[in-house]
Amino acid sequence: MIILKEAKTKKELKEFVKFPFELYKNNPNWVPPIISDELESFDKNINPVFEIADAYFYLAYKQNKIVGRIAIIINWQEVNNQNKKKIRFGWFDVIDDISVTKIMIDKVIEIGLKNKLEYMEGPIGFSNLDKVGALTEGYDQMGTMITWYNFPYYVNHFEKLGFTTEKEYIESKFPFSNVKPELFEKAQELIKKRYNLKPINFTSTKDIMPYVDKMFDLFNTSYANLASFVAISERQKEFFKHKYINFINPEYIKYVEDSNGNLVAFAIVMPSFSVALQKAKGKLFPFGFLHLLMAKKKSKEVAFYLIGVHPDYQNKGVTAIIFQEYFKTFSEKGIINCLRTPELIDNIAIQLLWKNFDPKITCRRSTFRKNLV
Repeated sequence: MIILKEAKTKKELKEFVKFPFELYKNNPNWVPPIISDELESFDKNINPVFEIADAYFYLAYKQNKIVGRIAIIINWQEVNNQNKKKIRFGWFDVIDDISVTKIMIDKVIEIGLKNKLEYMEGPIGFSNLDKVGALTEGYDQMGTMITWYNFPYYVNHFEKLGFTTEKEYIESKFPFSNVKPELFEKAQELIKKRYNLKPINFTSTKDIMPYVDKMFDLFNTSYANLASFVAISERQKEFFKHKYINFINPEYIKYVEDSNGNLVAFAIVMPSFSVALQKAKGKLFPFGFLHLLMAKKKSKEVAFYLIGVHPDYQNKGVTAIIFQEYFKTFSEKGIINCLRTPELIDNIAIQLLWKNFDPKITCRRSTFRKNLV
């Protein structure tokens, strides 16, 4: 008999976070989160997303053993402002037993109907800065800090339960040796002169902070037209500053500014923390933070996390300025490989940015949709 129970207490939520550690304990490609970081994300007193969203966390038990977990999310900003009658689900993990998946999905349907919603989509998080999608290809690739990993049977469960593919994403990789500066070196000089633009580089985290709010404003503006985009609120900006900025080498954040001091483009690259997180085993102490610190300083692999360009400057070659700055930084750091984190397969503009670097697709992932009635 399968029992579904809502995780509400600190102990239950910790069990929710730790279930994948058991499920994937022998899998060399699963990258664990930091347990305390996950718990903060689920804390309604800490994460400001709960000002615009409701979330329910459920654990499935079989013979008194946890066999599945699911977060059920209603982003009311998405429902009310965009008129998308959608209930989200994420942080979905399960043993290979479709009856467990079904009982969890039935709970999504129940909560969705109770709130007069029409369909579900997942796996997705609270917002556009959370993890997204279930792997459909690339199970032999090591995951990243900002992606979920899953077994192939997840997709089989979704399909058997009547889900259809909603959005598709690709991840790719290219060696830094593929980057030829002559492709953008001259162009970026012309673009800087034509539009009176200048790059901004950083050497310390404290110097970045005055620009972070501008960056999130530009993120909201440049991504507004993408599917299911939900803008980042003022309090969420503060939360993400705390959550992410200290993880990122300051020299891996690049801004482009116009003559009036307006931010027109930005990019964030992160060192690869995958191996360090595996060594940390979900804990910062006693030694986890040392593994992360070493990766931050020494990793020869980097992941392009976010890149945004103001609509007024899109298709004007501004990214050439960003690529030039990264080329100098990566050359100094001895970077070997560049990873691209999940990008919508129909976001042709972003994919065209990378074509000259000859990236190879390493993973594909999808979100899945099912009508509630």
